[in-house]
Amino acid sequence: MKSENELVTADPAVEAELDRLSTMPIAKLRKRYLELFRNEPPKAFGPDLLRRSIAHKVQEKAYGGIPASLKRLLDQMVRAAAAKPNGRLDLPQRIKPGSELVRTWKGKTYRVTVTGDSFAYQGKVFASLSEIACAITGTRWNGPRFFGLRPDSRREAADGQ
Repeated sequence: MKSENELVTADPAVEAELDRLSTMPIAKLRKRYLELFRNEPPKAFGPDLLRRSIAHKVQEKAYGGIPASLKRLLDQMVRAAAAKPNGRLDLPQRIKPGSELVRTWKGKTYRVTVTGDSFAYQGKVFASLSEIACAITGTRWNGPRFFGLRPDSRREAADGQ
């Protein structure tokens, strides 16, 4: 598996196979799908979806698949979506330790440093951004929203900016 910064050189054999897919008849596409996936293609798959599936698998085998960490995230999202089929799916925010969150509130700039599993603000350690947002504003806030990590569908009219 290649790192995200590593340049991948195209494999001529892979490129040739991808080129052949565009003119391959559906019977040969179904056969190639069976070879790659070791399963019959779904009956609903037409030529276009067969070509896309085959192209993806060929490239995945040649250049590597998605990282395990991304697979775990996708699995987590599927479970969350299954638990709330019509609900909003929030993606987990991952902020690296050492990152600094900056927010201007009522003309004053506030800086928060992300630590491993907490946040540092004015020499104190806080368990959540909401605690810090409350300390800054004097009222209860959703901390990630206050620091711009989550969108707010309704613009807060009195956000102090």
